[in-house]
Amino acid sequence: MGKGIALQFKNKFPEMYKEYKILCKTGKFVPGDVFDYNYGGGHVYNLATQSTWRTNAKIEFIQKSMFRMLELATKENVSQIAMPTIGAGLGGLVWADVKEIICDMSAIYSDIDLYVVEEYLPALISGDEGNVAG
Repeated sequence: MGKGIALQFKNKFPEMYKEYKILCKTGKFVPGDVFDYNYGGGHVYNLATQSTWRTNAKIEFIQKSMFRMLELATKENVSQIAMPTIGAGLGGLVWADVKEIICDMSAIYSDIDLYVVEEYLPALISGDEGNVAG
């Protein structure tokens, strides 16, 4: 969780990061797994798509972890999930290939709305006024 959106989640949910780090060090979070962090107001589903941070993501890891995430979401009555372009970018996969997997999984779990943020531009909140600049 040193770059990209993962770093933002690490900073927003430091307790989640501590648990994530322990799971990784003890070998309890491996490719294809999902670490479901319930922060009280919702869930953050961490999908294991790479063997290490140095290796690229793999399509089979995306498929397996997406399936597990959607199974968990179904059991927890989660009806909407927002996600980044997982596996693409820093993960090294071609986004069109990953998007196809997400679309296929979305068709199977049609009771869960998946929102994919394909172009993320972080907003800068300035001062106490709450003005957003970006």
